[in-house]
Amino acid sequence: MTAPPIRSIVIVGGGSAGWMTAAALSSLVDEKDVTITLVESDAIGTVGVGEATIPDIIAFNQMLGVDEAEFMRATDATFKLGIEFVDWGRRGDRYIHPFGQHGVDMQGIDFHQYWLRLRADGGTDPIEAYSLSAVTARANRFALPDPNPRSVFSQLRYAYHFDATLYARFLRRYAEARGVKRIEGVVGEVRRTESGDGIAAVVMASGVQVEGEFFFDCTGFRALLTAETLGIGFVDWSAWLPCDSALAMPSAHVGPLAPYTRSTAQPAGWQWRIPTQRRTGNGHIYSQSFMADDEAESILHQGVEGEPLANPRLIRFKAGHRQQFWRGNCIAIGLSAGFLEPLESTSLYLIQEGISRFISLFPNGDFPDILRTEYNRHMRKEFEQVRDFIVLHYAATERDDTPFWRYCRNMEIPDTLRHKIELFRETGRVFRYDDELFARPSWVAVMLGQRITPERCDPIVAALPAGDVAHSLRSMASAMADAARRMPTHQDFLARYCAAMTG
Repeated sequence: MTAPPIRSIVIVGGGSAGWMTAAALSSLVDEKDVTITLVESDAIGTVGVGEATIPDIIAFNQMLGVDEAEFMRATDATFKLGIEFVDWGRRGDRYIHPFGQHGVDMQGIDFHQYWLRLRADGGTDPIEAYSLSAVTARANRFALPDPNPRSVFSQLRYAYHFDATLYARFLRRYAEARGVKRIEGVVGEVRRTESGDGIAAVVMASGVQVEGEFFFDCTGFRALLTAETLGIGFVDWSAWLPCDSALAMPSAHVGPLAPYTRSTAQPAGWQWRIPTQRRTGNGHIYSQSFMADDEAESILHQGVEGEPLANPRLIRFKAGHRQQFWRGNCIAIGLSAGFLEPLESTSLYLIQEGISRFISLFPNGDFPDILRTEYNRHMRKEFEQVRDFIVLHYAATERDDTPFWRYCRNMEIPDTLRHKIELFRETGRVFRYDDELFARPSWVAVMLGQRITPERCDPIVAALPAGDVAHSLRSMASAMADAARRMPTHQDFLARYCAAMTG
């Protein structure tokens, strides 16, 4: 006999994770059929450093039916065309990991193979010269993509920078308008089911008991439900990702609003710069094993371009994930599920993916084991694939000027990543496995940017006349540079499209 459907869902914790979960669920279920309750306390702060995103956030907002300009005005958002990496391969290096593709694949062969051929013939342009997103970012310009695939403007892909606190507030309004009930207060006790492998209720410090059939743990690093109550352990990846501390600080704007995130390598980690409409988000992620907090704070201040608007806020973390994401009737979302430093702006993506995978497996009240197994398999694979891409930035470096970079350069890396690097270095080939998040252009951009240079190009491309290859690539680069020149500045586009709300 089929079990009855879920009738009540409880989300413990707010912030981006909690309110993204509440918004997504409330957009899909009828409040008459399923009650959704979110428990949070204004007295408990959120980490809220995830202000940079990747293009997948657009699909999440579209699923909610959110108007883009309205969302951007409410969250002080700017556009993001990629990430600039400074000093990562060697000191003095700069490259952009752009959203979207490089050039145009020809005759079924990846574009970067033609770029490798041109380079072997003496070409000097970096591969980003053939990415419209990168060229546009360098010019501090922006335009929305053209839906016509024949237009060069169709190659633009973008995401956002925004204030994570304002995004949570925006989603709260959305969710509450669709029937989500919010309970303010601190959780004093968590009660397990009779079997012990699930959650029966949370009891507020006020004595109010909140029961539910299904629970989401969005309590941040504490992982109140999954770690403290259900005892789910942690898979530690700090050997590959040794950074364990972050100092975050906003500052005033200096100069035009850039449509890209900047990541600058530092002696024991890296520093971010994320421009929103009202301020610039800054942060320094570093390893305590290689740098003291006071030195890290000094480096942060030295790297900030505008006047600081608050004192630095210290955050401790450990890279890795829960051994299980879903146990019993409880799923961990966001920092409760795991943490990978925001080097490639994947924090909100992993939240989004956790929610989307649950929705695709939405269970009846009996919660079959096979659904949990599938969910845990999928989320573990997502974390592992993102991990490999982040580790690539550290392992593929020629820097040896500090103990931290010597450690990263010489550390053992996951076999999955080692295979990808060796395949690219020896043959110039990159393949995407299991629908992984980062597609071929992303791997190519970072590996070339980090000075992993293939020994050869595709043999079919190698046999083509050099003049034909050079002519095709010159035409592409010229078309992209011309398209960028015809766009408005990023700042002018924002002013017309989505100027931030006042007050």
